[in-house]
Amino acid sequence: MSSAHPDLPRAPAPEDRPPARADVVILGGGHNGLVAAAYLARAGVRVTLVERLPHLGGAAISAPAFSGHPVRLSRYSYLVSLMPTRLMDDLDLDLRLHSRRTASYTPVVRDGRAGGLLVERVERDATRRSFRELTGGEQEFRAWRRFYDDVGTLARAVAPTLMEPLPTERAIRDQVDDAVWRDLVQQPLGETIERRFLDDTVRGVVATDALIGTFASLHDPSLVQNRCFLYHLIGNGTGEWRVPEGGMGAVTDALAAAARRAGARLVTGTEVTAVRTGPGGVEVAVRDADGDYTVQAALALANVAPTVLHDLTRDDLDDRTPPPAPEGAQLKINLLLTRLPRLRSGIDPSVAFAGTLHLGEDYSQLEAAYRDAAAGRVPSVMPGEVYCHSLTDPSILGGAPEGTHTLTYFGLHTPASLFAADPEATRARAVERALATLDRHLEEPIADCLARDADGRPCLEAKIPQDIERDLAMPGGHLFHGDLEWPWVPNRLRLDTPAQRWGVETAHARILICGSGSRRGGAVSGLGGHSAARAALDLL
Repeated sequence: MSSAHPDLPRAPAPEDRPPARADVVILGGGHNGLVAAAYLARAGVRVTLVERLPHLGGAAISAPAFSGHPVRLSRYSYLVSLMPTRLMDDLDLDLRLHSRRTASYTPVVRDGRAGGLLVERVERDATRRSFRELTGGEQEFRAWRRFYDDVGTLARAVAPTLMEPLPTERAIRDQVDDAVWRDLVQQPLGETIERRFLDDTVRGVVATDALIGTFASLHDPSLVQNRCFLYHLIGNGTGEWRVPEGGMGAVTDALAAAARRAGARLVTGTEVTAVRTGPGGVEVAVRDADGDYTVQAALALANVAPTVLHDLTRDDLDDRTPPPAPEGAQLKINLLLTRLPRLRSGIDPSVAFAGTLHLGEDYSQLEAAYRDAAAGRVPSVMPGEVYCHSLTDPSILGGAPEGTHTLTYFGLHTPASLFAADPEATRARAVERALATLDRHLEEPIADCLARDADGRPCLEAKIPQDIERDLAMPGGHLFHGDLEWPWVPNRLRLDTPAQRWGVETAHARILICGSGSRRGGAVSGLGGHSAARAALDLL
C-alpha cells in the first residue's frame, strides 16, 4: 500500500511569463478556472490563468499510478454529472461522456445467503425482480419509483437555472409539490427516508448520495446532507453520472484546448503568493522558478478555496474573520486488477462492477459508521462504493493485458480529524477495513486479483484528506471547499451586484470566487467558473 504521489503528466509546455497587465487574472488551473478562462477569452477579454502545479486540471486529472503499467487512472475526481450539456456546447468541447449500463449493485448477506440489489440505469424487469427478491414484495420498488419521480420534479426545476443568475427560493418552490419540498428541502433527509422506505438496504442506497464528500448524520439539523443529496441528483435534470472517455484528464484537456483556442494565457508552475486590491483593480503577486513579480488586472477570479483566498488577501482583510476551516471526509483507493473478482451472489462481475457497487451502506451501517467516526474511531464496518471505469471506457487501459481492470473505492465517514494523530497507521486500518467489507461479498480476496507494479508491490494507492490537501491545496481535503449551499437564494436576500446575482461574491469587489466554494460550486460541473465569468463580464 502506498500514498506516494508519482510524477503527474504535464500539460503542454507552459507559456512564457504572463504579461504585466491583463483584464482578468485567474488564480488556479482547476477545471473551473479553465471554464472561466474559456468563456472570458471567447468574449474578447484578455485573460491570464496562473497555476501553481506543473500541470492543469486540479482534481480532474488522469495519470499512471503504478510503475510498469500504462493505465491512466482518474486519481482524484472520477465521474461527471453536474456539468451542463449547454456549457459543453457553448465551449465546443471535444469530450465524450459515456453512460454506465448499471446504475448500482448492492451485495448483501441475509440469513447466511448471498444476494444483492440490482438497479439498472434504465430500470426494467431485472430491477423490479431484484427488489422483489430482496424485499419479498413490490412495495419497496413502488416506493423507490415514487421517490425518484419526486426527486426528478425538483431536479427539473433546478437544472435549467444553473447557468442563469441565482433564482429565489420561491421561484423553485413554486414549481414542486409542497410534500416534495418538505421531504427534500425542509426536513432532515433521514426522516424522509425512514418514512418512505422500510428495507434497510434500500434506505441505505438512497442515503449514500447525501454523504459523498460530506461528513454528517442523515438527521443533521443543518440539512447539509440534504444539500449534498440534491447536488448529486440534479445534473442536466436527470442526475446521471457518466464516465469521460480517457478519464477525468480528458475533461481538463478539452477545457484547456477551448481556452487556448480562444486566446487565454495558461501559465503553469507559477504560484500566487498574494493578492492586493486598489481603486483601479488588483495586483497579483506571483513566484516562479526565476523569481517574484506582479500582474496588474481589473479583476481577479479565485479558483481556490475561500480559506486559501483569505490567506492570499490577508493584507487587505485586516481583522476580518476568516471563513470556517473545512474538513473533508473521504478515503480514496485506486486499484489495478488482473481480473474482476467473482461475487458470492453469483451475479456477472461485468454487470455488478459496471455501475456503483455499494459496500457497507445499509442505512443502519451508515449511521453506525457516522457515530464511530464522530467519536474518533475508524468505522468498524467501512461504508463505501466501488467503480470500475475500465468496463465503460477501456481506452484508459492503454494496451494492458486482457482482463486488466481499474477499481476506484470511495469511502465515506472518514473525516480528516480521524487521521490527524497518526495518519499512516490510521490509513492502513481504514484500508484494511474497506477491503474487508468488499471481501465479505467476494468468492476470492481482492488481494488475489491485484496486479503488481514494476517493483513487485501490489497496485493499490490510498488517499486520505491530508493527501488531498497536500496534493491539491484543498484545505482539510474537502472536495467541495466547504459545505454545499442550496442552488438558490432566500427570498429576501439582496442581489445588488453581479457577484451577488451569480453567487461568486467575496469580501472584495474586485475579486470573485470561481471554484467549488462559489454558491453553485462543488463536483466537476464548471458552474463556479461559468458563474464567475458571467459576473466578470458584467463588471468589465
